[in-house]
Amino acid sequence: MPQTPPFSAMFDSSGYNRNLYQSAEDSCGGLYYHDNNLLSGSLEALIQHLVPNVDYYPDRTYIFTFLLSSRLFMHPYELMAKVCHLCVEHQRLSEPDGDKNQMRKIAPKILQLLTEWTETFPYDFRDERMMRNLKDLAHRIASGEETYRKNVQQMMQCLIRKLAALSQYEEVLAKISSTSTDRLTVLKTKPQSIQRDIITVCSDPYTLAQQLTHIELERLNYIGPEEFVQAFVQKDPLDNDKSCYSDRKKTRNLEAYVEWFNRLSYLVATEICMPVKKKHRARMIEYFIDVARECFNIGNFNSLMAIISGMNMSPVSRLKKTWAKVKTAKFDILEHQMDPSSNFYNYRTALRGAAQRSLTAHSSREKIVIPFFSLLIKDIYFLNEGCANRLPNGHVNFEKFWELAKQVSEFMTWKQVECPFERDRKILQYLLTVPVFSEDALYLASYESEGPENHIEKDRWKSLRSSLLGRV
Repeated sequence: MPQTPPFSAMFDSSGYNRNLYQSAEDSCGGLYYHDNNLLSGSLEALIQHLVPNVDYYPDRTYIFTFLLSSRLFMHPYELMAKVCHLCVEHQRLSEPDGDKNQMRKIAPKILQLLTEWTETFPYDFRDERMMRNLKDLAHRIASGEETYRKNVQQMMQCLIRKLAALSQYEEVLAKISSTSTDRLTVLKTKPQSIQRDIITVCSDPYTLAQQLTHIELERLNYIGPEEFVQAFVQKDPLDNDKSCYSDRKKTRNLEAYVEWFNRLSYLVATEICMPVKKKHRARMIEYFIDVARECFNIGNFNSLMAIISGMNMSPVSRLKKTWAKVKTAKFDILEHQMDPSSNFYNYRTALRGAAQRSLTAHSSREKIVIPFFSLLIKDIYFLNEGCANRLPNGHVNFEKFWELAKQVSEFMTWKQVECPFERDRKILQYLLTVPVFSEDALYLASYESEGPENHIEKDRWKSLRSSLLGRV
C-alpha cells in the first residue's frame, strides 16, 4: 500500500503543487481552471474530484486542501457520507459479484484516500457518524482480499491509537486546569508551601528553554489542522440548514495552546514580582532574558514571545529601581527581533531563517520551528476574512483555499518534529502547575516591592490591599 509522504513534500519550494491535470470529466464537470491550475468549482464537482476511480487518484495537495476547507461548507460527516456513496455507486462495490478486476484496481485507491483522511484529520472521526461510514466502506474493501483486510486493520488501529492519545491529553489538561489556583490564595493559606522559585527548581536557563520547548511541541502536536478553519466557521449563505454551527467549532487544542502562552507570560511576571529584595528581582529578570535568548536560538518563538510579554506587563515594567540593576542590552536585542512594527518584519525574517534551517537540518534540534502562535492565527484569520469563500456564480473560491492550505501545511510540518531534549519531570511539573498571580495580585506585589508613584497608583494600591489582603 502506498505510504503517505511527509508534509514537507506536499508543497514545493516555489509555492505549492496545484497542477491538477484535467481529465475529460473535469473540463465539463463544474470545475474552472486557469493555466492548468484549479481556481474554482461547484461544491458537488469538487467532491467528485476527491473520489478516485480506476484511472484517477486525486493529487495529495488537493486532498489536503479540500478536506481542510470543505468544513466551511458542510460537516465532515456529510462529506464522508457523499464520498462513501460515490465510491459505492461508481465503483460497483455494492454488487457482491461485481467485477473482481475492477475491484482490484480501485480498492487500494479508496483505501489510500481513507488512510490520508484518518492520518491527517483523525479528530473528524470522533463523530460516530464518521466512524460508522468509515467502517462500512472499509468493510466493503476488506471483504475483497486478504491484503486489503490487513491494510484496513492497520488504518483502523492507527486511528484508534491517535484518538485514545487525544482523550488522554484532554484528561491531563482538565486535571491541570482543575487543580490550578491563584498564587496569592496559596500564599495566604500556606505561605510555607511557596518557598521555591523557578531558579531553585532549574538554575540553568538553557535547560529551562529546552523544557519549555517540550511543552510547546507537545501542545502543538495535538492541534488538528482543521481547528484553524473551524475557529472561523460561519453560516454558508448557500446552505439552508438552520442547524447550530457550534459543533463545528471544535478548537479545544488550539485554545489550550493559547492558554499556555498566557500562563507562561503570567508565570514570568509572577516570578519577577515575587521576590522581596531588589537584587533578587533583577537576577530573575536576567535569568528570563537568558531563557528567552536560548528559546530564540532553538527556534522556539512562542515561548520567547510569552517571556517578552510577561516582562513587558505593567506590574513588571514599572519596577524602575529593579530594571536599573539589570544589564538590558541582551533584552533590547530580543525586543528588536520581536518588534511588532512593519507587521513583525524582523520576526518574520527570523522565522523564515528557522524554516530554511529546518528544511536542510541534519539533526532534530535544527528542525525545531515553533512559530509565535497568536500571529499565525491572526494571519490565517485575515486571509479568511480578506477573500470570499464563494464567487458571485456560487462556485467555491478554491484559489483562496490553496493559500490557506499552504499556511496550515507548513505548520503541520513543524508540529511533527520530535523534541530532541531530555525531559525533566520536576521542571515540567513546576512550569505547568505552579500557581501564578492574577493581574490584580501582580499589581499588588509590584506596589509592595516599589511603592506607588502617583495618586492613581496609590488609590489602586489601597483598594488592592483591602480587596486582596483584607488590609487598609
